[in-house]
Amino acid sequence: MPPLSKLGLAQFAGFESADYAGITYLDTFFLKKGHASEEHLFFHELIHIIQWGLLGPERFLATYADGLEKFGYSDSPLEKMAYGAEAAFVQSPIVFDAEKLVARQLGM
Repeated sequence: MPPLSKLGLAQFAGFESADYAGITYLDTFFLKKGHASEEHLFFHELIHIIQWGLLGPERFLATYADGLEKFGYSDSPLEKMAYGAEAAFVQSPIVFDAEKLVARQLGM
């Protein structure tokens, strides 16, 4: 996790110190030990990879930070999108295009 509070962004201290199972940067995600077999987590992080790709790094970071600041982690738009897609993935055996889903939800 980047040291956001040390960069003068104290409003993100809670996010920075939380214990997440995974995190995504650009086209790569990292999982904590013990979570490697959690397929739903791989899918959640894949959604973030798609978000990074469609928005680009600057827009992704601005959108993510804005969502955290305004709504908190659970209700931030990019996280809600990732958790919603993850739930659809877990609940439905139907194959769907994750990139089209994200693009549609981003209004692209």
